[in-house]
Amino acid sequence: MKKWENVVTYEPSYIHDSAKIGKRTKIGAFVDIGKNVVIGEDCNIQAHVTISNSARIGDRVFIGPNTSILNDRYPVSKVLTPPIIHDDVIIGGFSVILPGISVGKKAVVGAGSVVTKDVPKESVVYGNPAEYKMSREDYELKKAEWERKMRR
Repeated sequence: MKKWENVVTYEPSYIHDSAKIGKRTKIGAFVDIGKNVVIGEDCNIQAHVTISNSARIGDRVFIGPNTSILNDRYPVSKVLTPPIIHDDVIIGGFSVILPGISVGKKAVVGAGSVVTKDVPKESVVYGNPAEYKMSREDYELKKAEWERKMRR
């Protein structure tokens, strides 16, 4: 019997036995999921992602390849502060989410970003350090326009 119901995992990956993973989530190869991590339903976690102990990931979250979600602001400390990634978040590849960060519902983190402070819901941030660039609504409009151009 499979430990997680309706979860697709690609090998090799490491998922701690205490992790909770929601239905229909896909986990790419070379992913490291630590102790007491909670991942919601319908998530897509690409290859080479690290999710540190006790992090919380909501439903319908996309995490691009080579992303690190960290929990220790001053390694190696005795106090861990895992991030919270809320529902419907998109995190571009090669991003770093620092400990104690909250990424709000429907936020977008652009590829290659280093997130050093909380990301408000429905906002788009990118850069190092990541800064507010636009609303999620504007992002969706730009995405739709780009997709129309690419289909021609």
